[in-house]
Amino acid sequence: MADSYIQKLISERIGGKKFGKDTVLYKFEKIKRARRAAEAAHPDMKVLDLGVGEPDAMADMGIVGTLAKEAAVWENRGYTDNGREPFMTAASKYMNDVYGVIDIDPTTEVLHSIGSKPALAMLPQAFINPGDVALVTVPGYGVLANMTKWLGGEVYELPLLESNNFLPDLDSIPEDILERAKILYINYPNNPTGAFATEKFFRKVVRFAKKYKIIVVQDAAYAALTFDGTKPLSFLSVSGAKDVGVEIHSLSKAFNMTGWRMAFVTGNSLVIRALGAVKDNNDSGQFHAIQLAGKYALEHPEITRETAEKYSRRHAMLANTLKKLGFKAKKPKASFYMYVKAPKGIKGGEKFKTAEDFSQWLLREKLISTVPWDEVEPYVRFSVTFLALGENEEKEVMGEIYKRLSDVEFDF
Repeated sequence: MADSYIQKLISERIGGKKFGKDTVLYKFEKIKRARRAAEAAHPDMKVLDLGVGEPDAMADMGIVGTLAKEAAVWENRGYTDNGREPFMTAASKYMNDVYGVIDIDPTTEVLHSIGSKPALAMLPQAFINPGDVALVTVPGYGVLANMTKWLGGEVYELPLLESNNFLPDLDSIPEDILERAKILYINYPNNPTGAFATEKFFRKVVRFAKKYKIIVVQDAAYAALTFDGTKPLSFLSVSGAKDVGVEIHSLSKAFNMTGWRMAFVTGNSLVIRALGAVKDNNDSGQFHAIQLAGKYALEHPEITRETAEKYSRRHAMLANTLKKLGFKAKKPKASFYMYVKAPKGIKGGEKFKTAEDFSQWLLREKLISTVPWDEVEPYVRFSVTFLALGENEEKEVMGEIYKRLSDVEFDF
């Protein structure tokens, strides 16, 4: 059958004439297909999903109740454009109460977003011209990098290595790259590594950004989910940070509001203003009732602390289980991700050339779903957002993981 003329009109940035014809399967599509095949081959076994990257719980009933109440208010029905004052004020107070950032102006230094993903996509639209460079950590969330490429910019990848505590080596960037760099994207606590940045690192980032005149975008989606005495840390709490960049806070992870699409960007007022100009041409704002539900969430940080306690308990269980199976698993200080080195194979059996090979084997043979990362080193990401109601069910999941894997000996 001949191609439709529309095929010839598709932009090169998403594949052009080859759009929809590429036979390359991407990571998450491979996982979906492998899961369907595994379920068909083992109908008597349940998939243990430790790959999912979203909370397993519903939003707090106070948040839900606020939405229900405010959705019925006639005045809340319209467009909100770049946001309404109550949410922005709550965001400013939240930054003070949770992170000790005391000087955020809600009118000029906060902007709401329909989730953090659109903000990451829009920021390059405000700053990247053809030939400009975005410095992006890998492995990681690729939205800002992809949009940079679509705009004709270039992406310079900063590998996250365990030998450097999964922090980027800013000193390794060539001068010719730095001359063209406009944005540095970082994400701490980090997805997928679970690494937690230090104040020392953030101070270095500020000095780096000032020296090379670069805008810092710190994706703080997991910043409030900390454990074992580790306090939530904001990039903006470091002196001079607001001079060089912004931080994006998502309500999805901290308040179990993934599908609600609510976030805010805070920091440098000119970056906020430029982002607002782009946002004006991309959306008409989040429904005000959802903003007010978000306001309720930000006013109740104890919701996040309770969620973090659950993740902390699960991380401890998972680390203990994986260590018994030979993995060098370590409980992170924050986030709901555990990042572990993939084995090279099974002693006397199958070999794994990549983390993807291992992840596919786990799903195919043991019905345990994880996410592989081979961009820098072969690691797999386990998430503790698996479905379990209470500690007893969590223990049952751990027992099932051990049971399914204890009949093999991994070679590391």
